[in-house]
Amino acid sequence: MVDRVVERTDGTTSERVTETASAPAGTVVIERRGSGAGLLIGLAILILVVVGALYLVNQNNRENVKADAISEAAKDVGGAAKDVGGAAKDAAKKIE
Repeated sequence: MVDRVVERTDGTTSERVTETASAPAGTVVIERRGSGAGLLIGLAILILVVVGALYLVNQNNRENVKADAISEAAKDVGGAAKDVGGAAKDAAKKIE
């Protein structure tokens, strides 16, 4: 037996309160239903986080490739400097 039913809505969430007095202390049942907009917003935020993480990982990989290229170029310059130094020593020996 239902003694009282109250229904409210604010456009997004609807609430229905049913009160019965047949039990010794009375029973109150509250049903709430939402529009599901929160779920869609949460899903959109999750997608943005995943895309941002992928971007940052790719950015880090690009920085590593760049650093490797610079260190290889530095090694090549170092090798060329040794060759020039050796040629200068040979030229100095020929002049003596």
